[in-house]
Parts: sequence; C-alpha cells; structure tokens
Amino acid sequence: MKIEVALDQGRLPAKYGKFGAAADFKNQHPLRSFPIKISNLPEQAVSLALTFVDPDSIPVAGFQWIHWTAANLPINIQEIPENASQQPPFSFIQGKNSTASPYINEADASINQRYVGPTPPSGIHNYELRLYALDKKLDLKAVFWMNELQHAMEGHILEHQKLILPYRG
Repeated sequence: MKIEVALDQGRLPAKYGKFGAAADFKNQHPLRSFPIKISNLPEQAVSLALTFVDPDSIPVAGFQWIHWTAANLPINIQEIPENASQQPPFSFIQGKNSTASPYINEADASINQRYVGPTPPSGIHNYELRLYALDKKLDLKAVFWMNELQHAMEGHILEHQKLILPYRG
C-alpha cells in the first residue's frame, strides 16, 4: 500500500493550515483538507480509515492534537481529493477532532467533526497521517472519537502506511 501527499519545499502546503485562504476558515479554524493519493491496496481490503494527528502539540496542549479521523472510505478510489472533509465526493464517516474536547468545546459540527488544519504556534510540527486498509467496514456511528476508531480497527488492519507531514508555525 502506498500513500502520497504533495509537499511544498518538504512541508504540507500552507493553504491546508493556519496560512490558508480566509474563505477556508470558520471560527478561526482552517478547514480545507489536503489531497491524498492512494495506490497498491491489498486485494482483501474492504474499506479504508485515516487519522491525522500532531504529536508535537503535547508540550503546548498537553495531549496529541487530533486533526482528522475518517472511516469506511471506499477502496475503489485512487485519491481522497482536496477539501473532501467539507465536501465529500463519496460516502464515508468522520470522527471528532480535538476541537470537540472539553478544553476547546467547539460546538459547530462542521468544525469539530471534520478536518481542522494545522495551527502550530511556532516552529515546525511533524504531523502524522496514517491510512489503514481494513478487512471490513467498521461498525461506528457517524460521529466517533479516535479511540473508538482504534478499538474498531483491532484485528481488522490488513496494512497501514504512515507519512510525516511537517507544517510551519
């Protein structure tokens, strides 16, 4: 299995985070998700899932920031297109990100249940994108937490790939 994200000078392009266009923000949150190319899926794959997190947020926030979780993505795709989180071109479910936590308490589902882009306060943060090929569609409600996704995937991961996507603060 292979995943690719086009980078700009070795980093996630600025438009997918805090330096994005004003039209792509809501309540000060960048919402335009980046495209992900997918190839060489295992033949037994039935669905895909993804996570996008910032482990470098731990010294700042006290926990790993969850930017995006998605499940039951179809296997007949070659790309998750740009802005798929806000304008899904196919059926899949998305989970809660860290803005839904009691610490941020963002109530707007178009923000807390979708992709929310990187906004590191300074320096470079190395974001982790993981894509999972699964042997079944997951029995998750349309709004789930990342731990529920992880539990649902246990014993069903055929293959997974991780990309490190740096973004500047």
